[in-house]
Amino acid sequence: MKEADRISRKTGIVRDERYLRHDAGFAHPESPERLVAIYRMLDDAEMAGKFHAIAPRHATREELERIHRPGYVNLVAETAGKSHFSLDPDTSTVEDSYDTALLAAGGVCNAIDSIVSGEVTNAFALIRPPGHHAEADRAAGFCLFNNIAVGARYATARHGMKKVLIVDWDLHHGNGTQHSFYEDADILYFSTHQYPYYPGTGALGETGRGKGLGYTINVPLSPGAGDGEYLSIFRRVLKPVALQFKPDMVMVSAGFDIYYQDPLGAMEVTPGGFACLTRILLDIADACCGGKLLMVLEGGYNTEGEAASVQAVLLEMHGDTRLTEADLDKIEIEERHCRDAALRPVVEKIKPYWQFS
Repeated sequence: MKEADRISRKTGIVRDERYLRHDAGFAHPESPERLVAIYRMLDDAEMAGKFHAIAPRHATREELERIHRPGYVNLVAETAGKSHFSLDPDTSTVEDSYDTALLAAGGVCNAIDSIVSGEVTNAFALIRPPGHHAEADRAAGFCLFNNIAVGARYATARHGMKKVLIVDWDLHHGNGTQHSFYEDADILYFSTHQYPYYPGTGALGETGRGKGLGYTINVPLSPGAGDGEYLSIFRRVLKPVALQFKPDMVMVSAGFDIYYQDPLGAMEVTPGGFACLTRILLDIADACCGGKLLMVLEGGYNTEGEAASVQAVLLEMHGDTRLTEADLDKIEIEERHCRDAALRPVVEKIKPYWQFS
């Protein structure tokens, strides 16, 4: 790669030790160790000094209430200072969880500001607690506030963006994000996920309602999908739709529980596979919106595997690696046998709304 190409990719990172203060409970998979491993990787000699630091801030009530109901925000706020409070069978809080959740959502908003201002080209919000399961009125699946949904609405309200693409590659369907925008045509939600599995949403037929019909695209997958299958879906379904939609920003619910050794999942994606998906998203962002791409951390419970996968994503975002179309072709061809079974029903379902060659 030319040195000029590398310099033109300035990648920001939202990182803060305060994200370690939220504790979901003893032996809970969504533990502070997830970020400890990622932050340790960032301090390695290969990675240190590469990325622009983006400081988080607390999200405001106005920002949260574009997605969440006031009564629910009040409920989470009331957990502050309490040693333990259960919001959901899988989701509990400690003294600092409310403050940490505000920093998570606010960190996403600050990353958007940094991208829009040109301070960075793209960014990765390495935050917790995760967010995509959080509904307007309740916590769910380890999530308190829906960070990426708050961010998408911040982008349209604060920066006047007309269209935002949210891509969710987490193992679990982002029910909260889907429901936040199910009737909207300005936010396109695209999800790949293991199905049927928690939370039970994300069926093929869930495509939006009213003005939003066709702007929710679900790709339910059976266990065992790996690099080639995900790559085919992103190249042959997501990319043509995204190029027609022409988003002003691409945002990603980046869950690393599709990693091949994740304890909660049954997918087969490798760190190299995550780099491939990142390359496609970078190409979409370059074609549509001047490279404006924001990754937001969701799940991922093999801590070392998650750190290695985040590293692969960041190196592709920053330009240290640069996968070519030939590289992608080779990986996709190796998995050709599984491609059509996953793609055909999705394409048939969304053909009334999007064109395919």
